[in-house]
Amino acid sequence: MSEVSTTTNFLPAYEDMVKSGMHFGRKKTIFHPNMKPYVYTLKDNIYILDLIKTADSLIKAIDFLKKSIAEGKMVLFVGLTKQSADATKTAAEALSMPYVINRWLGGTLTNFKTIIGRVKYLEDLEKKQAEGGFEKFTKKEKVLKEREIAALRLKFDGIRKLTRVPDVIFITSLKESQLPVREAKIAGIRVAGIVNTDSNPKQIDYPIAANDNSKKSVGLILEAIQRGIATQ
Repeated sequence: MSEVSTTTNFLPAYEDMVKSGMHFGRKKTIFHPNMKPYVYTLKDNIYILDLIKTADSLIKAIDFLKKSIAEGKMVLFVGLTKQSADATKTAAEALSMPYVINRWLGGTLTNFKTIIGRVKYLEDLEKKQAEGGFEKFTKKEKVLKEREIAALRLKFDGIRKLTRVPDVIFITSLKESQLPVREAKIAGIRVAGIVNTDSNPKQIDYPIAANDNSKKSVGLILEAIQRGIATQ
């Protein structure tokens, strides 16, 4: 693997990509043949990704996301793995975009009205609480309402900005995001995201060949996306 060009300054440094383990694919036994173009070598039955190809795929994905946002399109960031949740939330909030972390609610894209109805219900509860509407409840009823709000926030906080069906979704792991990808295809929504050697990159529009199982690897990619979109 030769060194990644530094001319695109929003990309992570080659050394940082290596330190994060971004080049580590999966075991030979769970390899998807469509990932062959992104592979550098096989070492100890583990596929090693070509970081030049990773950088190229990251640039293409960032260009697409940047253009989409510049056109006023909405991007929904999806980080369903524990190693991607914090970085997904940080990137989405920095870009003023909606996000889903930890768990995907079935129908988020294909049953949008129902999902948004739940967000509105949460906001109505919060408004009642802020205006003292819970004071009429017994202590037990008040506690139950507060618990309900906390549970709803856990599920819906990230999609408060999702005022309409998104134009694009970004996923931090294709393997762990099969349901949102299926819903996106049904809804005609384009998909960009991280793909490791165990998944089919042809499932999505802008695959980024990288280790999706490393917190540092995913974090570097999301940071690059933030910087790339912010670059004039």
